[in-house]
Amino acid sequence: MSALLYNEDALTGIERVADSSVDLVIADPPYGLGKDYGNDSDRLGAREYLAWSRRWIDAVVPKLKANGSLYVFLTWQHSPEVFSHLKTRLAMMNEIIWDRRVPSMGGSTRKFSSVHDNIGFFVKSRDYYFDVDAVRIPYDAETKKARTRSIFMGKKWLEVGYNPKDVWSVSRLHRQHGERENHPTQKPLEIVERMVLASCPPGGTVLDPFMGSGTSAVAAARNGRRFVGFELNPDYFAIVEKRVAETINGKHGGNQDVASLLSVT
Repeated sequence: MSALLYNEDALTGIERVADSSVDLVIADPPYGLGKDYGNDSDRLGAREYLAWSRRWIDAVVPKLKANGSLYVFLTWQHSPEVFSHLKTRLAMMNEIIWDRRVPSMGGSTRKFSSVHDNIGFFVKSRDYYFDVDAVRIPYDAETKKARTRSIFMGKKWLEVGYNPKDVWSVSRLHRQHGERENHPTQKPLEIVERMVLASCPPGGTVLDPFMGSGTSAVAAARNGRRFVGFELNPDYFAIVEKRVAETINGKHGGNQDVASLLSVT
């Protein structure tokens, strides 16, 4: 596994990445909700935010191979407009709903509480790479026992599990979670790893233009994929460096020269 990590704005540095060289893009941009990322990247007005979204999409899409895929995390406030623009460049395969398993306490009293993120799954062509067997979910023992009739015997789906649906119920990373880093919108490894395994072939390349805490880099490192990523905030970039180095060391039993695998700019 090799990783190229850049502490710079993706819109400035994206030309470092060759066109048609990336198997998978995982993008978790600012949502336009005014969160504090240590800069003003999430404090654009709606019109400016959508214009910025079109800019990064138009810069990133050419980097995909002909059979490449793109996942983008968004929320309901801007996902319709961003998805609409992406559909002028790519084919949309799914809108995935990430149920963040927010506890049933408190919340808004003037509307229904928002407890999910919207994830768009897009592909560059109908001949896109997708390995459903890599992400199947095993059936539990009770379900298998209920399918013991002869018509089910030997069925592949019963042995290898079912393919994930378009609602992913995965808990957000609460402050006490062992995976949690000092980042306000860190995504669970379970979600990002599913994207990598399904949509990037072994030895392929993942691009993340907004690394944040580096979860996509960790998912790539854990699963033998190359990685290219950009992060503007130097504090978050330091978290990415740490997590990737720790992952590489763990993957290779501490015997691999990290400098030979990890290139930081």
